[in-house]
Amino acid sequence: MKDNILITGGAGFIGSNFINTFVPLGKYHFVNLDKLTYAGNQKNIKISDHENYTFIEGDICDKNLLNQLFEKYKFTQVIHFAAESHVDNSITNPAAFIDTNITGTFNLLNEAYQLWMDGPNQLKPNFKNAKFLHVSTDEVYGTLGDEGLFEETTPYAPNSPYSASKASSDFLVRSYFHTYAMPVVTTNCSNNYGPNQHDEKLIPTIIRKALNDDIIPIYGDGKNIRDWLYVTDHCKGIQLAIDKGELGGTYNIGGRNERNNLYIANEICRILDDISPKENKKSYKDQIEFVNDRPGHDFRYAIDASKIENQLGWKAEENFESGIKKTIEWYLKKYKAS
Repeated sequence: MKDNILITGGAGFIGSNFINTFVPLGKYHFVNLDKLTYAGNQKNIKISDHENYTFIEGDICDKNLLNQLFEKYKFTQVIHFAAESHVDNSITNPAAFIDTNITGTFNLLNEAYQLWMDGPNQLKPNFKNAKFLHVSTDEVYGTLGDEGLFEETTPYAPNSPYSASKASSDFLVRSYFHTYAMPVVTTNCSNNYGPNQHDEKLIPTIIRKALNDDIIPIYGDGKNIRDWLYVTDHCKGIQLAIDKGELGGTYNIGGRNERNNLYIANEICRILDDISPKENKKSYKDQIEFVNDRPGHDFRYAIDASKIENQLGWKAEENFESGIKKTIEWYLKKYKAS
């Protein structure tokens, strides 16, 4: 019988890409628990007919449901993707981020502890290989100037309700290792992009607005910098971290692809001009407009991924130019089909 693995938030962007990548390998039975908020969509799952995949609609804040699932499936691994993640939404509705990202993470940790352990430092015999993988973000580190990189030892300095809630969840995970010796691993990733990302995010917004002949809004002067990571590269890093990662350890996963927002917009428009030109032959770049910056907008994120590269042998396969072309082609199909 295959071990049961709980995936939280598996109908969302990164979780669905993980499921689509690893369920077909047939090694485990994956149980996908997703609340199906606006950001989750079962259409993101391309392998729903596989025998080693089960979907359950539910909320990680529902303690009774979690208890039933842990009792029924006896999960040997938890891979925790579920999170409220859009910074703009955290500014207007921070309460949802506290509930899901902090309380939900605590609920999962508590259920895993009850199932796996008899007490501090006492893993039950049937769960000697159990692991809890917590997926987090580089935004917990705050912001960088023109130079420097986030390392696993960088002090936390979250600047938005979103990043503060994720920092809190990271600390909860850390506490379960140091207090109880629960087998946990945390990954902190840079900005992901690729198939299945929600329309509200930067890259899908630029593509959608361009194709709809709308204004392409760019915050401030467009010079805010992010390190961009193609989503399937991230998923492979997560799998390595749960398979080989040091218990209690953290791993930064980044693409080493720093680009500012204005470059992103111009590059997307350039590619669209080439592969989906307008009938009037004008450039999509003409639609770019600068808008008022959002509150607390971090200037730059950039990750030093040396630890996961050197210890676990991970390396991003996509550079930004190859990944963004694949992403644009995927969204062209999606938007033209809708």
